[in-house]
Amino acid sequence: MELVYIFFMLAFLSSFGTSDFQGDALYALKLSLNASSNQLPDWLRNLVNPCTWTSVTCVNTNVTEVSLSSMGFSGTLSPQIGVLTTLSVLGLQGNNITGGIPKEYGNLSSLRILDLENNRLSGEIPDSLGNLTNLQILSLSQNNLSGNIPDTIANLPNLNNIQLAFNDLSGRVPDRLFNISRYNFTGNNLYCGLNLPHHCASNSSNPGGSHKSKIGIVIGSIGGVIGLICSGFLFLLWKGRLKGYRRELFVDVSGEDDRRLAFGQLKRFAWRELQLATDNFSEKYVLGQGGFGKVYKGVLADNTKIAVKRLTDYASPGGEAAFLREVDMISVAVHRNLLRLIGVCTTPSERLLVYPFMQNLSVAYRLREIKPGEPVLDWPTRKRVALGTARGLEYLHEHCNPKIIHRDVKAANVLLDEDFEAVVGDFGLAKLVDVRRTNVTTQVRGTMGHIAPEYLSTGRSSERTDVFGYGIMLLELVTGQRAIDFSRLEEEDDVLLLDHVKKLEREKRLDAIVDRNLGRNYDGIELEMMIQVALLCTQASPEDRPTMSEVVRMLEGEGLAQRWEEWQQVEVTRRHEYERVQVRFNWGEDSMLNQVAVELSGGR
Repeated sequence: MELVYIFFMLAFLSSFGTSDFQGDALYALKLSLNASSNQLPDWLRNLVNPCTWTSVTCVNTNVTEVSLSSMGFSGTLSPQIGVLTTLSVLGLQGNNITGGIPKEYGNLSSLRILDLENNRLSGEIPDSLGNLTNLQILSLSQNNLSGNIPDTIANLPNLNNIQLAFNDLSGRVPDRLFNISRYNFTGNNLYCGLNLPHHCASNSSNPGGSHKSKIGIVIGSIGGVIGLICSGFLFLLWKGRLKGYRRELFVDVSGEDDRRLAFGQLKRFAWRELQLATDNFSEKYVLGQGGFGKVYKGVLADNTKIAVKRLTDYASPGGEAAFLREVDMISVAVHRNLLRLIGVCTTPSERLLVYPFMQNLSVAYRLREIKPGEPVLDWPTRKRVALGTARGLEYLHEHCNPKIIHRDVKAANVLLDEDFEAVVGDFGLAKLVDVRRTNVTTQVRGTMGHIAPEYLSTGRSSERTDVFGYGIMLLELVTGQRAIDFSRLEEEDDVLLLDHVKKLEREKRLDAIVDRNLGRNYDGIELEMMIQVALLCTQASPEDRPTMSEVVRMLEGEGLAQRWEEWQQVEVTRRHEYERVQVRFNWGEDSMLNQVAVELSGGR
């Protein structure tokens, strides 16, 4: 690894001195969930900085989001999570988690979204959840929860979405919960209506008992009628046939009409339209999940196949106009190597983006997740992907006004159409997600191993950070490996793919670099060129990296030789400087050890 990159990585990691307790809490969660060796492999006890872990998002070294949906966990929820007072999103839906909801979750004072639906949780809903004054979405449907709905939850000031369907809850639904935007209580033993006074029961020892019994029967009958009316009311709401009433059990009403309104280059989709297309956002239709949300495969009424990205962290109402302005700007970015945004859906608590479905999924899938019998990416296709991705990024950087910086260039975000042409996806999403914030965010968005050192150290991104990510993506394309692979520790090799390739390139062992799935079916000269371009793109200093237009020219055979020769000279100088520093460090270390030895061996 280059000395400068080591410095930035150490500086970034050392800035998390206060994160030990956060890492301990999340590691305790991993243990309680009975995570296997293949689940959360980078959640390590000796690496207590959780901001480098997958499925964890941080802002200013504080853990703010943990998204672990549909990962097959079968353990329980750890109460230790209650110490994460900066956590705003906790998503564990779609697993097989058992046990109860710890009362300590009521200490998550910043929590806005708690999603535990579709598990096997039991016991009562803790009263302590009523302490979550910032909570906006509470989703506990499809569990085995019992008891009453706590009144404390009904009094939460910001709650606008509560999903409690298909549990074993009983008692009365607090009236206030029918006044929020979205709710679902079906599949329980709940009732709504008046609380009938207990003193209306019959008492035979009282002379007036017969009269009071009749009154009790009448009131009881009225109560039964009210109950039936209430049940019918809910049924009508569910069917969507109650005219003039603006709420619905299952869906938001904003944009709920059946027409699609065009604005700019895009279509406005109704929530119900996308809900039906994805079978109510079924887990079986999930194509992937990242820092911005889940992507679902869908089929519209006219049989058009689509991909729907359901953005996370959009619970708060407002900001729709700003969001649509940003979406409209991105929709203008039209290029054959960029994923075309075809529509959008907004509700008070949801933001969804609609794209055409990419038949051959992503480059990452084709490199590392293909099923038996599926063809691997051949060398000519990999060359086309490299050039097509470079052209797409060049367009974003140099032909869009204002320029668009991707901030998460990697194989998983390069999709493949029916002809296996590269289509860059998720561009502009980082800005879209940040547009809801009233202040400038310093959050580093991206994937560890793909993030440029200056972005890690300063939080500032530029087109050169995309160039770095592109270089790592090229290495993925050539080797088929991940940017970070902790299994290489067992072989006493470099964890970072960049370091691993640099080492093999210095040793002139290019045959050990290439993806084994290719066998010998590749061009050695073209392989060497692609490695050279990748290493030029991943230089520690952003000023030394080429622009994407220069990358395109080098891939087309123009200007690479001279640039590579200059890089080799600089690399030799840096290597010598690194070795000199290492010698000085070792000398100083030996001197200190000798001094300590002298002091310890001296007279006492």
